[in-house]
Amino acid sequence: MPENNTPIYIVDDDKAVRESLASLLELEGYAVLSFEDATSFLAETDDQTAGVLLLDVRLPDMNGLDVQARLVDIQSKLSVIVITGHGDVPMAVQAMKAGAVNFIEKPFIGDVVLDSVRAAETLTLHTVEEAREQQDIRDRLEHLAPRERDVLRHLIIGHQNKVIAYELGISPRTVEVYRARLMDKMQADSLPHLVRMALSIGLDTEG
Repeated sequence: MPENNTPIYIVDDDKAVRESLASLLELEGYAVLSFEDATSFLAETDDQTAGVLLLDVRLPDMNGLDVQARLVDIQSKLSVIVITGHGDVPMAVQAMKAGAVNFIEKPFIGDVVLDSVRAAETLTLHTVEEAREQQDIRDRLEHLAPRERDVLRHLIIGHQNKVIAYELGISPRTVEVYRARLMDKMQADSLPHLVRMALSIGLDTEG
């Protein structure tokens, strides 16, 4: 049996649907966690929860769009696939506009489910890796001295060394020293690389 490290969450009030999907996915080596309502699922979910969510759009306690809104609020890393029944396609389209990566219709075709999960899994892995990289960048930023941070902010605005020197009241040579130090601490191999890292974490250029 293949092994897949990405956890799959199923939220559907229909026990037969939950069991059918779980069996299909477990045969592919996925770890599956099932929930019969949104409340119990959300109680087990936080901003560190990552994986693929198979989410019914119609649940006894809230609809899929409400669940998605909650996940956005907690900055969830889950990739959402919406489960729809007959007549629910308009709601599924709304869900995709809100960030769902796909929707699958009942009754399910096994290959369609697996293809959707694999595509969502790839997206989830990318999201998790991106979050990890951003945290690494923040950690490096914490090790910058205050003056190195000042130089960094000017660099991502696009200021040249002589302008930075004037603005900070230091010599251009000192700016070069700070610039070299912060490039080393941030592990940036070029100025464009440094700028991309700073922008990826939304560094405040005015702070």
